[in-house]
Amino acid sequence: MTAELVRGQNHPLSQSRLEIRISAGTPIVAAAALGDENGRIHGTQWVAHPGAPTQPGLEVPRQAAADHRLAVDLDAMTDAVHRVSVLLALPAAGGGPGPTRFGAVAAPFVAVTGLDGTEVASYTITGLETESAVIALELYRRQGAWKVRAVGQGYAGGLAELLTDQGLPQAGQLAAGIGEAVAQGLARSVQAPPSRPSGGDRSRQAAAPAVGPDQGGTAPRSTPDPAAPAYGGQPTGLPGQDGPQPAYGGAGAAEPAPATGGPIDYSHPRRRTSAPPPPPPTAPPAPPGQPAQPVAGDATGWSMEERLYNQVWGMFEDLARTTAAYRSAVDFAESRMDKELEQALSDPRSRIGGQGDAAREAARARHGRLVDQAREVLDRDLAQLVAEAEVVEPALPPAFARWDNPVWHAYRVPMEIPMALRLGDLSLPEADRLRIPMLLRLPLERGLWIDSGRTGSPDGSFTDSHDMRHLAVETAVAHAARLLAAYPAGEFTVHVIDPAGSGARALAPLTRTGVLAAPPALGAAGVADVLGRLTQRVDLVQMALRGGAPDALPPGFDTSQQLLIVNDFPHGFDDRAVNQLRYLADEGPSVGVHLMMVADREESAGYGPLLDPLWRSLLRLTPVADDHLADPWVGHAWTYEPPLVPPGSQVLHQVLTQVAAARRSWNR
Repeated sequence: MTAELVRGQNHPLSQSRLEIRISAGTPIVAAAALGDENGRIHGTQWVAHPGAPTQPGLEVPRQAAADHRLAVDLDAMTDAVHRVSVLLALPAAGGGPGPTRFGAVAAPFVAVTGLDGTEVASYTITGLETESAVIALELYRRQGAWKVRAVGQGYAGGLAELLTDQGLPQAGQLAAGIGEAVAQGLARSVQAPPSRPSGGDRSRQAAAPAVGPDQGGTAPRSTPDPAAPAYGGQPTGLPGQDGPQPAYGGAGAAEPAPATGGPIDYSHPRRRTSAPPPPPPTAPPAPPGQPAQPVAGDATGWSMEERLYNQVWGMFEDLARTTAAYRSAVDFAESRMDKELEQALSDPRSRIGGQGDAAREAARARHGRLVDQAREVLDRDLAQLVAEAEVVEPALPPAFARWDNPVWHAYRVPMEIPMALRLGDLSLPEADRLRIPMLLRLPLERGLWIDSGRTGSPDGSFTDSHDMRHLAVETAVAHAARLLAAYPAGEFTVHVIDPAGSGARALAPLTRTGVLAAPPALGAAGVADVLGRLTQRVDLVQMALRGGAPDALPPGFDTSQQLLIVNDFPHGFDDRAVNQLRYLADEGPSVGVHLMMVADREESAGYGPLLDPLWRSLLRLTPVADDHLADPWVGHAWTYEPPLVPPGSQVLHQVLTQVAAARRSWNR
């Protein structure tokens, strides 16, 4: 039976191998500190954090996430360790995005469980206000036995104050290092997923979690929003709309003031006035003892597009969690075998002879049975997910589909913006036959970085640097073509900066079809001209928003979403251009100006740390398969595969030709 602890209460632990599960509802940083019998931390090597996630008997996640799992093996702790403190912190306290105090988010929940998932003790951390870091609970050794105590001690000064209070001399330096490790993880993390149902319900819930404007949330998109501004950015909320209502300008922007006078609206602000969605499709009855056949669109949602989006996210989470369970079971089997072999060797009488051989053989046999059982469960889950993928993939709309999907042959320029866009596929080594679509919500909330540097593929192969640059530009073109195809005519504009003209061949599909706003900008003068115009656009829209007059923009102002593709950075960029680029990356997405970099980070090393915030603000993608992305649940390293057009296919040219024709008709 689970012990539900309150602050200061303790509970004995009967197991040595544990998991500590954390759920916060918003991305947080999880760490753990080892202390002596007085609770003091003797050095930075006594702290497990995203920059150094493993210590003897302890492993913590590598990135900020809403849910965490910490692995603890108390038997592997050294004799000097008498206390394990679980630390939680908000990324914004170290300069990252999101809320800056725990009082603005849901109360974090922490549970200590066995490896089978059975809860031993749980604790909901309440009463936090201005604190940005907290000691959630501690495992401590008392008279040879281990116990868990609910602590809930918060610190308004963040991790630096917390670690200083624990007696760590290098508290400030370590807190800064943890913040840097978390910030670097932002460029490798996949966008936060939708919420999942409780109770094991297979149907998936609504698309977006309820997040505030300081978390960069977007409202679920089911019907066109009449309050959405034509120049781009996030739409303001309307009375009667369900879901979050972010304001322009991020956390510091004020909500629009309610109109005064006129009749009073007594309708419930969260009640929908439109008809409820039709029920999702159901599978035909399955034979006795067999699982139900998967059906495309069986998740919840107000449209088939939303259902498919939720279903893909559900498949992503299911694969992450079933793989995590398999890896945990294998680790447990190996740890148990090692312990049994160590016990057999510790007895001098059983080191040699038949008795020792029999003990070792029995340990290996038990290890094999445990691994086989775990693999059997994994294979069962994978078979269900593969069957689901086989029915979901053909049913995806163009924005969600691969370039080889026949749905592109019937493509027509849409009248509405889709919920999301496919950026590629994700897979894990244990499930190499299963590919999960990587979907990114629209409009874009962060820029994209197509890494043209030397990248090692998971199979150990490498690509020549010249070929890598060409592949990177081709990947950028494929992403830009998807964005152009996803937006209605005249609502998305693409600019290209190619200072040396090195990407001319790869950019040909964009230039020949005429979908660009202007030919690619060449040389330092072209760079300065494009950056100056886009910077001015951001300034004008921000001034209009802050002045409360979004309609007071100059005549002929282009109100469409803007995408700037920058190739071969930093060639052709001076210090002024670099600062303008950083400004666009920081301020552009909120007013509909987005950035896509095609660059090798090492080539910009001459600028020093000046460009580090730029790279961290972008979502890093690669032109070849690479295992650099992490999921928001357990932090697996997922292999990302870019959405390249099949060799010899004309689908990209056909789609861009339709986009160009629709643009010409719209401009008449």
